[in-house]
Amino acid sequence: MAEITYLLDKINDGDNHVFRSLYGDDPFVLKKQSDDYSSLISGFKSTFGINDAALFSTPGRTEIGGNHTDHNLGRVLAGSVSLDNIAVAAKNNSGIIQIESAGYPPFEVDIADTGAIENERFQPASLVRGIVAETIKAGYNCGGFAAYIDGRVPKGSGLSSSASFEVLTGTIISHLFNNGSIDAVQNAMIGQYAENNYFGKPCGLMDQIACAVGGLISIDFRYPAKPRVKKVDFDFTTTGYSLVITNTGGDHAGLNEEYSSLPSEMKSVAAALGANVLRDVALKDIIAAIPELRKKTGDRAILRAYHFQGDNLRVQHQVDALEKGDFENFLKMVIESGYSSFMYNQNIHSPHSAKDQGVALGLALSEIILKDKGAWRVHGGGFAGTIQAFVPEDLLDPYIYKMEQVFGKGACYNLFIRNKGSFRLEL
Repeated sequence: MAEITYLLDKINDGDNHVFRSLYGDDPFVLKKQSDDYSSLISGFKSTFGINDAALFSTPGRTEIGGNHTDHNLGRVLAGSVSLDNIAVAAKNNSGIIQIESAGYPPFEVDIADTGAIENERFQPASLVRGIVAETIKAGYNCGGFAAYIDGRVPKGSGLSSSASFEVLTGTIISHLFNNGSIDAVQNAMIGQYAENNYFGKPCGLMDQIACAVGGLISIDFRYPAKPRVKKVDFDFTTTGYSLVITNTGGDHAGLNEEYSSLPSEMKSVAAALGANVLRDVALKDIIAAIPELRKKTGDRAILRAYHFQGDNLRVQHQVDALEKGDFENFLKMVIESGYSSFMYNQNIHSPHSAKDQGVALGLALSEIILKDKGAWRVHGGGFAGTIQAFVPEDLLDPYIYKMEQVFGKGACYNLFIRNKGSFRLEL
């Protein structure tokens, strides 16, 4: 813990190495970060009247390889991004968690009441309550605290704002009450539990792990209770590329049928071949069984199974390329993954709204601008929302200009892969 005046002095001293590691070297960006943190600290002091506090940062995440592979116990490649949620927090010597977050109503959670509350579902309080419950169940300490949060990972951006918030809450609890001893992967699993069982959303684990661990990571879900997480030894900031996420618009509401069809159809192919998930099925066996599979599962399920096989293997090849410093080959595989999602996984637009194909249009524009000089693919679940592009520096301005001309001002997020996951800032 540090005095508020000390934190403000360190943030505004003009040479903050922690900020440079998180947000880059652009003086304009660094000044904005100083202003944001100073405003957050001042808001915390005026709201709660507490003089000693700690600072926390948790990144959003991007999926880079392995589109819809996790639910069949496959591999993914993910990274933490330079857009983050930040918080000022301190113990309040009570049994109450008090949270103020810009743009949201303030709320409190009594840590003595850890049961799920039905009318709290889909509210941030349910996530905090579930995190407290699972943290205590895992044998860790928890107490009351006050937190002032700036949720800078936008909802609907495809960068996992909810997972970032969950992991941020877990990191605060870890440092305030457990000397930072809660492992990053366990923190992620606690957050997933809260989202599944208290918030009411059946999410996977990739988002939380990427936010918690940080950097470029591969995750192997072969054994889901103990996912294998590997840090990839590669510094994205040296490549001369930016990671641009573009929100192409479209509403995810009403797409539950499309999203649920992806794992169910893949698993139907596995079941027809005597397995529970596609991770336990070989591609040669799928090909040999195609005549019978067409009758049992339909053609789209076979194509989606083919996508799984290709993208699951591709993750390992992408990791190998990055560890060898072969960024050009890595970019080629990003494009291959995107084509596989388009042609085989078929999660680029909803079949029920054929006139609305913002994701496909964004991918087409990206290919026109970046062909032979970058990479592009669908980002996340698909059907609507965001796409991902790796854009070389000399094409960054024209790329963003064209995409925002089509999809609206502010549709693009110019990011990089940061090496830090969720942590307490030591200034």
